[in-house]
Amino acid sequence: MDDAPPYPPIEPTSFDLIVIGTGLPQSVIAAAASSAGKSVLHLDNNSFYGGHFSSLNLEEFSSFLTSQSTIYSSQPNPPPSAAAVDAVDHVALDLRTRPMYSDVEITSHCSDLLEHSRKFNLDVSGPRVLFCADAAVNLMLKSGASQYLEFKGIDASFVCDADGQFSTVPDSRAAIFKDRTLSLTEKNQLMRFFKLVQGHLAASDEAENDADGRISEEDLESPFVEFLNKMRLPPKIKSYRSHRPFLSICIVLYAIAMADYDQDDIEVCKDILNTKNGIDRLALYHSSVGRFTNALGALIYPIYGQGELPQAFCRRAAVKGCLYVLRMPVIALLMEKESGHWKGVRLASGQDIFSQKLLADPSFVVSVPVAPSQLDCLPESPQVINQVDAKQKVVRGVCIMKNSLKPDVTNFVFVYPPRSLYPEQVMVIRAIQIGSNLAVCPSGMFVLYLSTLCNDATQGKELLQAAIKSLFTLPVSGIPENSSSVDNEMEEAKPTLLWSALYTQELATGSYESINSTSMPDGNLNYNVLLDATVKLFHQMYPQEELFPEMASPENFEDDDGLSP
Repeated sequence: MDDAPPYPPIEPTSFDLIVIGTGLPQSVIAAAASSAGKSVLHLDNNSFYGGHFSSLNLEEFSSFLTSQSTIYSSQPNPPPSAAAVDAVDHVALDLRTRPMYSDVEITSHCSDLLEHSRKFNLDVSGPRVLFCADAAVNLMLKSGASQYLEFKGIDASFVCDADGQFSTVPDSRAAIFKDRTLSLTEKNQLMRFFKLVQGHLAASDEAENDADGRISEEDLESPFVEFLNKMRLPPKIKSYRSHRPFLSICIVLYAIAMADYDQDDIEVCKDILNTKNGIDRLALYHSSVGRFTNALGALIYPIYGQGELPQAFCRRAAVKGCLYVLRMPVIALLMEKESGHWKGVRLASGQDIFSQKLLADPSFVVSVPVAPSQLDCLPESPQVINQVDAKQKVVRGVCIMKNSLKPDVTNFVFVYPPRSLYPEQVMVIRAIQIGSNLAVCPSGMFVLYLSTLCNDATQGKELLQAAIKSLFTLPVSGIPENSSSVDNEMEEAKPTLLWSALYTQELATGSYESINSTSMPDGNLNYNVLLDATVKLFHQMYPQEELFPEMASPENFEDDDGLSP
């Protein structure tokens, strides 16, 4: 084929760093490297920024999930490209993209919803929120990316049960005092617990060796659930109107400290939360409350969706000289024949670009050459050819409805603790409802995101389906207006599901030795773990460089809807 490439040749043809994919980790490192004076080429085969961290309209969202679940060839060693061996000093190894999504189920119960497709901004990696005091916010302030973002506060936090009923999370002294479901004794017990936590944190900050007011080292190393039992927190918070029991320990563990697994069952729990980490998570939650003038709670969400975060770092990188090229697939890696080290990439346009370093997301797989002429050219152990490490999975769900799950609240997070839906449930479900005031959907509609970790996709999807069944009235014969099957007032009060998507995402990290690889979106509600790994990766790539050396003052970025300390 003699088709002309969609872009003119890229100049220059050599860079300090080439980044493939515009996901959040890649965009942060591209911005940091550009700020450190490195020449950076940032490529993406998509027509939009964000990749697996993007926010897309309804049609793009469905198309992205479908394409990303079918692009992998089952052929283990595909034939190399025609121009694979065309240079004296290097060989081109085909680069493939493996599917990071599977079991995609998209269901529409509203025929005219696609007419409003462009008014949606659906998060591929939802549910996600940011704590006002977490690492992501601090990084945005330090880098200057915050000037390209606007946020609004999340209104409330709840715990949900199998009947789709919500109970408020008493996450502060004020919330405890206002909670009418707590007796005076229970309020005093919870108050004493939070006072103990605050005293421990204050003592740790003031005097490292001062034991007064601090929790003992023995307790800090013990499971957090044991420490909570030791503190004699209220055994249960009961709503007498519906006779629904809620463990206060459960609220602290899963709605505030954000534990993922059933902490009471050590045999099935893959991640026992110790007291030290539990206290640190409580500290993050409480230090986030009231940090910004436009967000009175602990949590914030970006206007137009989470996909704005990678775009903000890309804009910051562009200001520092990073070159961006979208709709440009990378089809091969260039590897030195003698050393086995990589030296560049081959673009779909046919152009070869050279660089000292490469950064890519873990969906890329380097094909091992099979032609004898190529095998003769390679060293015995080419360092760039390794497998991608995919261990656990996360099942995500997106739902669209016309009514809020709670009539008096627009934007809120909630959690289904272990065993809240059925006795065998060992994983937490995290969820967030977002309304049109955050520009993610048309006026009068709402978007719900859900996720749960799992080892088996079927088990994870069954768990999310149980949650969806508890929250929604499912339409009859695809007609939302038809509610003739509704038999009781509780069902009639539930919103009708208009559209839904369920899909399984791999939790993968790259294992290449000479190619730097970022991580897929994890199963956490915030970005702290992901960004910690991203910062460590930057320092591994550039051990002599400081991350965003020009410290940006938060006061420079105050805005009514931005981050305003």
